[in-house]
Amino acid sequence: MYYIMGISTSSILCLCVFMLCVFSDSGVRCDSLKQLACVSTDVTFAQEFISRDGHSLLVKIVEDADDFNLLYPHRILSHYYPTLLSVLCYTNCILCLFPGTCQIASFVNAKVLDASIQQVSLAILESMVLSSSSLFQQVKQEVTLERLLSHLQVTNQQIQTKAMALLMALLQTAGDADRQSKYSTVLNLWLMVCCDPQNIIHSSASVGDEMAHYLYVLQSVTLNHLEPRMRMPLDSYNQDQREILHGLRQAAFETESENSLSHERRRSLCAKEFKKLGFSNNSNPGQDLLRAPPGLLALDTMAYFASRYPDAYSRFVLENSSREDKHECPFARSSIQLTLILCEILRIGEPPSETGSNYHPIFFSQDRLLEELFCVCIQLINKTWKEMRATQEDFDKVMQVVREQITRTLSSKPTSLELFKNKVNALNYSEILKLRQTERLHQEETLAPPVLELKERLKPELLELIRQQRLNRLCQGTLFRKISSRRRQDKLWYCRLSPNHKVLHFGDVEEDTETPPIESLQEKIPVADIKALLTGKDCPHMKENKGKQTKEGLDLAFSITYDVEEYSLNFIASSRTDFCLWTDGLSVLLGRDMSSECMRSELDILLSMEIKLRLLDLENVPIPDCAPPVPKPPSNFNFCYDLSQAEQ
Repeated sequence: MYYIMGISTSSILCLCVFMLCVFSDSGVRCDSLKQLACVSTDVTFAQEFISRDGHSLLVKIVEDADDFNLLYPHRILSHYYPTLLSVLCYTNCILCLFPGTCQIASFVNAKVLDASIQQVSLAILESMVLSSSSLFQQVKQEVTLERLLSHLQVTNQQIQTKAMALLMALLQTAGDADRQSKYSTVLNLWLMVCCDPQNIIHSSASVGDEMAHYLYVLQSVTLNHLEPRMRMPLDSYNQDQREILHGLRQAAFETESENSLSHERRRSLCAKEFKKLGFSNNSNPGQDLLRAPPGLLALDTMAYFASRYPDAYSRFVLENSSREDKHECPFARSSIQLTLILCEILRIGEPPSETGSNYHPIFFSQDRLLEELFCVCIQLINKTWKEMRATQEDFDKVMQVVREQITRTLSSKPTSLELFKNKVNALNYSEILKLRQTERLHQEETLAPPVLELKERLKPELLELIRQQRLNRLCQGTLFRKISSRRRQDKLWYCRLSPNHKVLHFGDVEEDTETPPIESLQEKIPVADIKALLTGKDCPHMKENKGKQTKEGLDLAFSITYDVEEYSLNFIASSRTDFCLWTDGLSVLLGRDMSSECMRSELDILLSMEIKLRLLDLENVPIPDCAPPVPKPPSNFNFCYDLSQAEQ
């Protein structure tokens, strides 16, 4: 037997012992069941056990007991049910013929019972439900939903997981075998309202992989109830759908009684208002909803938003209808595209994966998750549209940003709609650009520790290059305008640095002067006499004209003080670039660090170029985060070659 079956003789002996001891005392029976529970997980053993009619002995134990829980001690039950589950899981025919469903269901319905027995009982019932539709109906009648849902609120994670597994089996089987009944709807209602899965999600212990899978399945099955509406295009001849469509228009615009208008006038008014709503085909808006998906689901979400949040709906429509045509955010077009995006993100219409475990905790805090997410995100579209200063040509770009905002926010696993709303609104367009830039740098490996270290080593050399460029620019000189007390800008003067970087030369010049020779500039200030560099409102010429200067003038003003700060030379640059060049150059002359935004931008560009050039040879080679460890020195250096002895 060992060579034929591939199992040990001790396993066969265990089988024989069990069969001989069925009617023995409880102690022997407990030991036999314990041994059988260990070996029955072997597929070959289970098949041999069933072929010898061993499962009938297990069934007989249940059939012969009027009160199984009282007749046998818990130590026997704790071994009996794992054995029964292991054996029955290998053949559906045995499950179909199993007569102990009522007894096992009573263990699940019992309020006080050993946790290990309830756990295995739940697992057996799950196998029964999945094995045949007849057993599904029997389990559905025997097991009370109230008791099953109460199992989800206990602290025992194994009980929670097995109870959720049975509930998912009932829900999925009802969707296939009992679709016409309302059992799946009732079960889903119990799950969403009564059982409060927040107890599972927010428990002190982390959600296990198996429980995460069942929560994912519950989410998928529930959201897939929206699939028929998503796949169904609008029917122009359906009176109910047409009334919903016109209800959107009437909710947004306060119009006079349409009954008093002529047919042509009423038709023209409707077309005008549908255009303001953002429909592409304003004469026949139903044409916009022929695409499926999102089909009628887009109409449902728009109607839900208009009825649930009428003020926000009216504000969205009226705000955009008052803008120029190219700058308005079309509500209807945005709503249709947003509904499609949400369907794709939530995977509506896709069957649940056998290994999936990516569920959204926010799903368990909302009865109508899709509609509530739509209400938040349609207002997010309007906000992002204004941040991007978008036009009609930018519609696809805006929707890409909104998709990214929603995806990134949901990936953070918000547990409530309010938390989702706060996070997604905080993730504005500028934050998206920063995140994209950071991710791009990570992809280019420019943020790897060795690359950052290389940047720090290259920075002094590149800063010196920028310093030399600033000094060369000062030596070349710049033309400035004098501003008199009457705010006249009719006089020009020129300032430049001497080639030896020791003297500033300046003087008045004519209008058509380009680069006057240094000898023609009569005024001089030795660099050694310069005491300070002032900018903005700290400049003396800005203080003298306090209250008259503009913000632009403040941003371009700078001064140098000399001779114990009694005198100053005042500048107003013609552009921000000249301002940055001169303030950086003067800072270098004074031995200070450059701090302008132009310097930072140029340093980043130079660093990026230099890094890319130096990493060309390492293209497609992963850069480690740290250097490889240096091996320990050898115990001796006898292997070294002594050149002095070789010469002798």
